[in-house]
Amino acid sequence: MSGAISNILVDHVHIHDSPTGVNVKTGRGRGGYVKDIYISNVLMENIHQGIKATDQCDSHPDDKFDPYAFPITSGITFKDIVVLNITTAGNFSGISESPFTSICLSNVSFFTTSDPSISWVCSNVSGSSKNVSPEPCPELKSSLSSSSCFFLSYQDSQVAVS
Repeated sequence: MSGAISNILVDHVHIHDSPTGVNVKTGRGRGGYVKDIYISNVLMENIHQGIKATDQCDSHPDDKFDPYAFPITSGITFKDIVVLNITTAGNFSGISESPFTSICLSNVSFFTTSDPSISWVCSNVSGSSKNVSPEPCPELKSSLSSSSCFFLSYQDSQVAVS
């Protein structure tokens, strides 16, 4: 990602037999933003890592990038998600100069094949959660409120055609 992406709705998805279920990635030198993403009603089966969101991707097409162009990653909501037969629930790894903000998890259940106490990896991220199992890392445990999360429904994304 070297530009911007926002106002994305992902709804009613079945993902199976995949290394990663949902993957959001960007990195230093990319700039831009990833914001207002709403992912809901997802069933995942036989997944190694359920959610991966990282600003640690360091690939660039050439060496003419600005290493101080930090991406903004904010307003990503994960709602009504069930993941069966998984190794790692989530990995949220932002960068210290531009951490992930307003990450929301609501009604998310991971049924891990490993020790649930090591199923989350988090750094440089803040957000909130409600009804998440196993419990997410401390950075994602603040109380969930509708004002702190991005919500978009299918109805909101309809375009009138005349």
